[in-house]
Amino acid sequence: MPVATKVAMVVDALPNIGGAEKVLMAAMELFPHAPIYTLLYNRTAFLRTPVANRKVHASYINRLPLSDTYYKNYFPLMPHAIRQFDLCDYDLILSFSYSVAHGVSTQPGQIHLSYTYTPMRYAWRDIGLNGFQRPQSKVLNFIFQPFRSWDLAVTAKIDRIAAVSHWIADWVERAYQRESTVIYPPVDVERFSPAPERDDYYITVSRLVSHKRVDLLLKAFNLLKRPLLVVGEGPEHSRLEHLSGPYSRLLGFQSDSDVAALLSRARAYVCAGEEDFGIAAVEAQAAGCPVIAYRKGGVLETVVEHETGLFFDEPTVGSLVDGIERFERQRLSFNSYQISTRAQCFNKERFFREFTKFVGCP
Repeated sequence: MPVATKVAMVVDALPNIGGAEKVLMAAMELFPHAPIYTLLYNRTAFLRTPVANRKVHASYINRLPLSDTYYKNYFPLMPHAIRQFDLCDYDLILSFSYSVAHGVSTQPGQIHLSYTYTPMRYAWRDIGLNGFQRPQSKVLNFIFQPFRSWDLAVTAKIDRIAAVSHWIADWVERAYQRESTVIYPPVDVERFSPAPERDDYYITVSRLVSHKRVDLLLKAFNLLKRPLLVVGEGPEHSRLEHLSGPYSRLLGFQSDSDVAALLSRARAYVCAGEEDFGIAAVEAQAAGCPVIAYRKGGVLETVVEHETGLFFDEPTVGSLVDGIERFERQRLSFNSYQISTRAQCFNKERFFREFTKFVGCP
């Protein structure tokens, strides 16, 4: 890639800090002058991050009523909004997409590379808008058919695609009939380390959205009467607060240093959603924390069963409770320092090397 290449970065939305935003901030280090284009930008959430010092262009959705909290309700407008950005001054377009960011308009002669977190899950998978697994719905299939047609058309124009995991590479092939390069997201493993002793609480670190299934965690820990800490923010906060019992605490946003300290002492990390990769689960392992995860998705590529964690088989309270009880019987067999060492292969330097090759390859 020539030194004088002008680069633009396109992301779906910047509502708050989660895994996708951590990937963006790592990629920003490789392209220090690239502006960011996004449907929505919650400036307050990024005040103490590198994003605050970057030129960010937000779409008209950013100015619509209640878009800061309920921007997903404007989904029918998103394909149109993302194509309103004028990117004709750039040589290279890098989109980071889980919804519509890869649908930006490009011109002949421009190169468009897409780093794909997932093909839009509600359109391409059997996941309902409430985050629950669902059988094929003729109504939802009818509603999403125009989007799928648009999605296929715009994806066909992308020059090269990278996927966050082999799980997502498989979905890219199923949805788009396109091959993709697997580049695992960067994890800042260096800021985590195991504490000498572990405490009795369990923990999850998650954006509070429906498909993360934090509701399952709260219900399971209510039954088990074991302490659970939930770190993260999102539109599901109020609903989840009603589900939490005396054994669960919703901590909201926590600083990087506080998250690292909490993970270093937690008995285990739990996640009940279908993860496309699962950065937080890798961060937990870097902190020496065993992972209890739903046996599906990208965590199958990062968690080694009986070595760095355990899986449960169904997205149900009963299956999760069974997984936690199995972990309790086996927990003394997990070695925090071996778990931490295993996580080092997902470091940022590896991401920089692979992403640079992806961008610069012929």
